[in-house]
This record gives sequence, structure tokens and C-alpha cells, in this order.
Amino acid sequence: MLRSPYIPMTGEEQQKILDVVGVKSTEELFSAIPEELRLKEDLKLDEPISEYELKKQMQGLVEQNFDQSWSTCFLGAGVYDHIIPSTVKHITSRQEFYTSYTPYQPEISQGVLQATFEYQSMICELTGMDAANASLYDGAVALYEAVILASRYTNRNEVLVARSVNPEYRKVLSSGLKYSGIEIKEFGFYHKDKTDNDSDSSRTGMINQESLEELISENTAAIVVQSPNFFGIVEDIKTVAEKARNAGALSIAVCDPISLAILESPGSLGADIAVGEGQPLGLPMSFGGPLLGYFAVKKPLIRRMPGRIVGETVDSEGRRGFVLTLQAREQHIRREKATSNVCTNQALCALAASVYLSTMGKEGLKEVATQCINKSYYAYKSLVETGQVSKVFDSPFFREFVVRPEVSPQKLNEELLHDSIIGGYDLSGEYPELEGCWLVAVTEKRSMDEIDFFTGKVRNICQGGISVEE
Repeated sequence: MLRSPYIPMTGEEQQKILDVVGVKSTEELFSAIPEELRLKEDLKLDEPISEYELKKQMQGLVEQNFDQSWSTCFLGAGVYDHIIPSTVKHITSRQEFYTSYTPYQPEISQGVLQATFEYQSMICELTGMDAANASLYDGAVALYEAVILASRYTNRNEVLVARSVNPEYRKVLSSGLKYSGIEIKEFGFYHKDKTDNDSDSSRTGMINQESLEELISENTAAIVVQSPNFFGIVEDIKTVAEKARNAGALSIAVCDPISLAILESPGSLGADIAVGEGQPLGLPMSFGGPLLGYFAVKKPLIRRMPGRIVGETVDSEGRRGFVLTLQAREQHIRREKATSNVCTNQALCALAASVYLSTMGKEGLKEVATQCINKSYYAYKSLVETGQVSKVFDSPFFREFVVRPEVSPQKLNEELLHDSIIGGYDLSGEYPELEGCWLVAVTEKRSMDEIDFFTGKVRNICQGGISVEE
């Protein structure tokens, strides 16, 4: 019998369940909870209401949360407000996908396996790598797993990480590697206020090559660089990869997947491992999660990858089929042989990414990346031309840039909220040398009118003007 999604079971149905369980009342179900921990007073629930009334009430509560759903968002710093085609929600909401859990008996679920296989294939194409796993929790976890892989592969216990890598990723590395015996050493980036020759003609990207050279040793297992980095600037992956190779270390590139529609792939630039956050590929911001970590490697490292790898095969009748080719988790093999015991795959999120990439296609993804570049550069130029915002870096960027406004980023963000604008990220807390700097993200979702309005509000606020609300 079809039911409304709200109407609960009848008293008769409830009693049947209790009879099967072997208890007389629902109270007995909570007998394991100590009496002193149980709620004594009444919940004071309102009178029963209809499904329509409940939905309306819940919608009112949701609208108390101020998010990008009903605002103009210029906040990025690792999670971005991109357009998501309606096909993503429709396909991922199908019951056979939405209710599927991690397939421990995977060959039964050929649809889930095929979707994962397609996801892996598209990640490989984007990154220029030979193999990708079925996904990880998020980009930070993917980087952590990449460092573990590099240390075991090289039998070394030191990793060099650029300070231009996302601060949250570096914090996850620090906590995750605390008792691993792997030492983290950070190398710096060029900053305009401290470097006289800070120009595009003198170098590529932001990495301080001299600082990196000083840290490389015979104990270096990997060098980690992010491009576009946390500030949105495109880094020189090729040079870093060459330095790592010359030192007998691996190079790990943290890359934004949207940018790879236009930028040269990390695989073609010589990186050994490519990881990153897949949230821009069809996943909403959702207050910061769930996210999607992608993980791809060159061929020699395939058997050292964490998680699952789905492969293509044929059955006894010659029909195309899919299997879990590798399952390097301790749930599947002996603990001492497992590559990791903390990773699983974000199957539903990976499916969303597959649907997004399939919907957009190569040209569609290039168009998204191109619009991100054009609109972010337009916003950057417009802000600087107000005279109230100054440049910080001169290197080429993708979708995100750093500026220094005449008033504090905190003040700017507070004032912009009055006009339903979510402002940029205040870099002061993470980078003392960038005190008062503002990280602004502009995706293809932002219209020219929205950018112009945003620029105008920033100018007025910096000049001490009033907001629209006032």
C-alpha cells in the first residue's frame, strides 16, 4: 500500500512489530538506558498537523539559515558555489542509487559499479593519471593518504608541503601524521611586500624555489604543491615535479577539477599523484559537506592506492561487467597488508560527479572554467579600479584572487550581509603576513549585474557609505 512520506504506522502495525521483537511496549525498548539518563518531563509537542503544514513550518526554519541558496556568494576557500544541472539531483535521487550502501558484495550491484568505473575513468582523463580509486571522504583526506603512500613507497619519512596549500588540508596532515613518524616541513611562497622582483616575468607561480631547495634532502618522501593554490594562483607543478624526481621523491599535486578543463593536467606535468576536492563537480556547498576526495596515480603506484578500484571485465558469456579489481582496505584483506583503515568511498557523491561530468561534457566543462576565469578577472579589475582595494599578488589566478581592501574583511563581510551578499574569506587568521587581505571567489554562477552590485557595495563600504538597507 502506498503511503504518504509523513503518515506514521498505525497502532496495529506498531503492536505487530513489538510482538515480533518480543516486548510488550515501546518503553521496554529503552530498558538498556539508565533511569537517571532518561527524559522525565514531557516533550511538549504541539497538536498533530498535516504534511503540508509541517513542510511549511520546516521551510520557515530552514530560511533562518543564511546560505548561498538565497544570496549572492563570493566565498570560496575550498568549497564553491557552482551551477548544478537538474539532471544531477534527478539521477542521484533514484532509489537504486540513493539507498545503496558501500557494496561489500559488489558484483550484485552492477549499476553502482559501472557508475564508479565511469567516475574513475573521467578523473583519470582530467588529471592525466593512469588510475583513480572510487573516491575518498574529501580532498584533505586524499592528501593525507597520498603522503602515507609516498612515505611507504620511498621508505622515507619526510614530506615537504607548500604553505600555499589549503590550511585545512595542512591541519589534517598535521593531526593525521602526528604519531606516524612522518615529519612535515613547510616551505614558503613569494609575497609582494617582501619580494622586490615579484612579477610574472621573473617567475611562475608563488612557490619560493630557494626555500624549497633548502629543505630537500635524501629523506624527502614527497613534495606537495597545490595548483591553483589556496589563493587561486596557478603554480609551477612541472618544476616541482622535476625537483622531486631528482631527489628520488614523489610529487603530489592538489588540483581543482574544474580548472583541469583548461589547465595542463598534473600527470602531463610530471606529478606522480593527483588529489583534490571534487565538490565543484555537481555537489552543493551544503554548509561544508558532504564532500568528495579524488585520488589518482601513475601506473607504478596503483597497487599502493588506498580504498577501492573498480575494473571492467567480461562474464562467462562474454558480456561486459564490472568488479572490484582491488580492495586494499583492512575490511577486505589482512590489516598488515591494508594500505589504509580510515578510507572508504563517497559512492553517492562520486555518482553526482559522474552525472555532472557526463552532462557537461568536455566543451561544457571548458565553458564553466572559461567563465570562472573571465568573471573572476572582471571582478578583480573592477575592485582594484574602485581605488579602495589594492593588489596583493601579480601571478595568474583561476576563479579566486586575493586583494587588500581599505577596511577590514570582517567589517566588509558584515556590511555585505545586509544586502544578501556572502563576502570573501578573511586571510588574517591563517596567514599573519596577509593581515587584512580578502580571498574572493567568482564562479560561472555570478552574473555581471551581481558582480557590479558587489563591486559598488565594496566601494561604498570602504568610503564609509551606507548600505541599501539603511
